[in-house]
Amino acid sequence: MAKIEEVKANVEKGKAKLVPGLVQEALDEGSAAGDILQIMVDAMGVVGERFSSGEIFVPEMLMAAKAMSKGVEVLKPHMAGDSSTNLGTCIIGTVKGDLHDIGKNLVAMMVESAGFTLVDLGVDVSTEKFIDAVKTNENVTLVACSGLLTTTMPAMKDTVAALKSSGLNGFKVIVGGAPVTEQFASEIGADGYAQDAGSAAVKAKQLVNAA
Repeated sequence: MAKIEEVKANVEKGKAKLVPGLVQEALDEGSAAGDILQIMVDAMGVVGERFSSGEIFVPEMLMAAKAMSKGVEVLKPHMAGDSSTNLGTCIIGTVKGDLHDIGKNLVAMMVESAGFTLVDLGVDVSTEKFIDAVKTNENVTLVACSGLLTTTMPAMKDTVAALKSSGLNGFKVIVGGAPVTEQFASEIGADGYAQDAGSAAVKAKQLVNAA
């Protein structure tokens, strides 16, 4: 098995201690950094599908994401200037009134592993803070709003409305969280909806590449 295939297999298994060494070996074998990154993104896609179908759960997903992030650390010096893998900046946060962050953190890891530069605003994020982040960060292509409580759905609606009417452009808005549905996302004017962290990374790439 080529080292790059071993990288993929071990990211899928969440072997965070093994992945960095395998990534380095794959580089030494002559694999391009972009190809190694892509195969790790593919591995996380597999993990995301398994998570969506209930084959694995949050702990396994977190382990795979951690393994990938360790691999990315090895790749970073080799990726400088390779803009093809950078999809722009993603601003992510849990909307005002909601303090839940497990889902948001999972999505953040998946989106970052897909090739975005990540700016995580944390929880209980006001509309103004989302808009300020778009203004103050370079090349913002995606804003991701998370919410776990039904009571914070109005805050999500307000955030999307404010972003859309802010006069700022060049970015898409994606929403998600337990009470959020595709229909609700459409009603409030969001560009995209993701049911879980695995599909969030796929949807994020689709939205930005279609822009």
